[in-house]
Amino acid sequence: MKQHNSILKFTITALFIALTYIATAFIQIPIPLGYANLGDCIILTCAFFFTPAMACAAGAIGAAMADILTGYAIWAVPTLIIKSLVALSACAIFGLKNKNRKMYSVKTFAGSIVSMIVMTVGYTLFGAVLYGSLASGLASAPGLALEGVVNVIAFFIIGTVLDKSGITKRFN
Repeated sequence: MKQHNSILKFTITALFIALTYIATAFIQIPIPLGYANLGDCIILTCAFFFTPAMACAAGAIGAAMADILTGYAIWAVPTLIIKSLVALSACAIFGLKNKNRKMYSVKTFAGSIVSMIVMTVGYTLFGAVLYGSLASGLASAPGLALEGVVNVIAFFIIGTVLDKSGITKRFN
């Protein structure tokens, strides 16, 4: 039984890595210093329904792969760090007891908002470092903030569908 659970978690993690990659690589809206995407809604969904390790892997690997394969390789290492922090901050606020989580709660809303603030601040700071000025980094902040809002809305839509379907309860 334990081996079955490990294989199931590995498979779900691989699926979320692929979904994060697809949502990041194929839905790109140019903003200063990079692009906005829908990858964070997948990371938030994984963080809500599964474990912090699974969410970190999905976010870090899927989004960094998208950066490397779509011409933004300079962002791959910052993305690994930022997306891990996004997943960890969401999981920390959502709570660790998957079965007790409520899709529409203060914790879920706060966790999704805080994690998108982490994303916005992270990319703004790394942008300032990579491009040599705080002004350069700040140029991307409005686009990143809007990206965060869109990802939170998409997360609540996807999360509601998955929560009502009951499919994720079989995996926890």
